[in-house]
Amino acid sequence: MSINIGIIGLSQSGKTTVFNALTSGKVHTASHAGGLAPHMGIAHVPEARLKKLADLFHTPKVVFPEARYIDVGASVKSLVEDKGIGGELLNQLSTVDTLIIVIRAFKDDSIPHPQVSLDIKRDISTLNMELVFSDLAIMERRLEKLETSLKAAKSGEHQHLLQEKEILLGFKNELQNDKPLRTLNIESAAARMIANFQFLTAKPALIVVNIDEEQIPQTALLEAELKEQFADARCGVVALCAKLEMELAQLEEDAAAEFRQEYGLKESGLERVIKTSYELSDLITFFTFTETEARAWAITRGATALKAAGKIHTDMEKGFIRAECISLDELVECGSTAEARKRGLLRVEGKDYVIQDGDVVTILFNV
Repeated sequence: MSINIGIIGLSQSGKTTVFNALTSGKVHTASHAGGLAPHMGIAHVPEARLKKLADLFHTPKVVFPEARYIDVGASVKSLVEDKGIGGELLNQLSTVDTLIIVIRAFKDDSIPHPQVSLDIKRDISTLNMELVFSDLAIMERRLEKLETSLKAAKSGEHQHLLQEKEILLGFKNELQNDKPLRTLNIESAAARMIANFQFLTAKPALIVVNIDEEQIPQTALLEAELKEQFADARCGVVALCAKLEMELAQLEEDAAAEFRQEYGLKESGLERVIKTSYELSDLITFFTFTETEARAWAITRGATALKAAGKIHTDMEKGFIRAECISLDELVECGSTAEARKRGLLRVEGKDYVIQDGDVVTILFNV
């Protein structure tokens, strides 16, 4: 499973620079000036635990989960200017799992800010308003169709349509009170009902503040201040210097690490962004291994062994018999599956077992 992440922001905020930093890409940062075509790239999700598994079984190949980034081909302009997110931009964003909202904090006289002055909190509020406005527009259109459908509905359909109308009106009221859908405790039936609408405020969001090199020492203070006002359980804040991270992404790993040490950076921008994106998206990692390969898989928290089998291969899900599970730490301590089985640590689980982060899973199946 890969996670699909859409990158949005106001013009001149550094969206494509962030994209290049995350994907080690070399896209020209001015290439979106006249078009709407998105840039797309893939990055491996950093997973340090995978090396432990590969070293234990001496597997020649390791396979990381993937993050797919989409640098959308248009600027999200202000609510007043644009009256909401345009149709083509909305289509590009509808399929992503998580949003990255790039906010400009760097100063550069050669790249004028579209709002003339730098104001991080103003720009975050502008982007959040755009997402809310987009969802409200979708709701309004659907509510209009529901009114028409209710007039011609048969008795068996009437109750279902009324229920949908009530749910949408409730969500509309919350949005009008500046509460994004991701912050609401939505019942499963309502969640299934709205899933096809792909509301943008229902998606996890990561605010990436694009800072200068000179601002790097103040990163923690800036993040703390912004988190207090804008973060929630499914919205995080990360500050990074996208220009520097883009340059470091082109270097060999050892050279990049040396430069980061000089700047006091403990990990890459990719690692910080993807770790936070995982947390916000409620994803966990489980592992599998063969004689030739150790692999990490991303799966939604709460997923069962049956769903994990399906992630590996559809045949495993269809012919699922049982799963053998053990935490990676326990397996490494034992040194082998034989020793883990001898100690009684290798558990036999059924299809309803809930996969835990760090589980090493072997699926037994028959097709």
